[in-house]
Amino acid sequence: MRILVVEDDPGLRRSLGATLQEEGFVVDTAVDGEEGLYKAREGLFDALVLDVMMPKMDGWQVLERLRVDHAVPVLMLTALDAIPERVKGLDCGADDYLTKPFDSDELVARLRALIRRAAGKTQSKIDINGFQLDMASRTLTRGDRVIELTAREYSLLEYLSIHRGEVVSRTTLYERLFDETDNSYSNLLDVHVSNLRKKLGAQIIKTRRGHGYSIE
Repeated sequence: MRILVVEDDPGLRRSLGATLQEEGFVVDTAVDGEEGLYKAREGLFDALVLDVMMPKMDGWQVLERLRVDHAVPVLMLTALDAIPERVKGLDCGADDYLTKPFDSDELVARLRALIRRAAGKTQSKIDINGFQLDMASRTLTRGDRVIELTAREYSLLEYLSIHRGEVVSRTTLYERLFDETDNSYSNLLDVHVSNLRKKLGAQIIKTRRGHGYSIE
């Protein structure tokens, strides 16, 4: 999953990026509202973490302009904790609201919940042909047995599971699951798909030639 963090405080921006990367997210950052709006419009993101008080353009302005043509889930992050400020954020189109200081585990849990809801999934567990994917604990089990997956294998399986029944293009998978150092023309994606098939069975992930991959 790819997250855009729009935060002008450099220390908090680095901390948020590191925390989310440790949780398996691919993270892009923006240092002010103007850059954040540009990146949000140009990129493919599963969610945004959006600060309110920023130079050039505040979070409310970013959100109002973004909502004209983008429905990406937005978690607003701010030191403002008065009820009118929270109401304003939600009325502007925010999906959730978290005040500083915040707990990192809560931030991650809220982001995962936003992404699930945006994909029409209300539960954190998904059954896949006898396997159970737990998005809260980031584990895959079959009965009492835990299936060991690498971070990339898990992220790929999670994304396809959330979009179960859809054909997800290779371009989308590279955009959402890999960072800019990964070459989208390499066979990296094929390697991860092949490894998952070895661990879960050849029929779990379907190849739609010329289109992408799907879990049905």
